Amino acid sequence: MSDNSDTQLSSAVKRVVEHGSRAGVHIVPLTLPVNARTAREAATALDIDIAQIVKSLVFVVAGIPTLALVAGIDQLDEARLSAAVGGGTVLRANADIVRETTGFAIGGVAPFGSIQALQAFIDRTLLAHDIVYAAAGRPDTVFAISPPDLVKASGAMTWDLARD
Repeated sequence: MSDNSDTQLSSAVKRVVEHGSRAGVHIVPLTLPVNARTAREAATALDIDIAQIVKSLVFVVAGIPTLALVAGIDQLDEARLSAAVGGGTVLRANADIVRETTGFAIGGVAPFGSIQALQAFIDRTLLAHDIVYAAAGRPDTVFAISPPDLVKASGAMTWDLARD
C-alpha cells in the first residue's frame, strides 16, 4: 500500500480529497496492491475486519438518487432506506446512473465528492468503530476516516439501514 501525492491522483480521487478538505477533513488516499471492488476484497487487502469497510451504495428512491453508507459486512434493508427518505420505491442504481450521479464507477464509489449532490444516509453500525475505510473514487484507492468525520464530510443522516 502506498500514500499518493497530489500529482499522482486521478480526477475522481482528487475530487474526494478536495471535498474532504472543504469539509475540514484531511483525506490521505491509499493505493491498494489490488483492485478492491468488494468490501471483502478491500478488507483482505487492508488486513482489517470487513465491518470497518464503508460500502457507498447508490439507490434511486422515489425517483431521487440516494447514497446509503453501510458496513461491509451488512446488507442494506431497502424498506429502511425508503423510510429514511420519507417513503417511495427503492431501486438499485445501475452502472450508468451511478457514474452519471457520482462520477465514480461501481466498486470505487466514495461516500462524498460526487459530481451531483446526493441525499445520504449512514447506518448506525458504522459509528461503533474508531476508524473505517472507504473507497476514494477508484477500486484500488481507499482512505481511513473516523465515523464522526465521515458523517461531517458526507452530510449523511444517521439511520438504521442494515438488515437484521
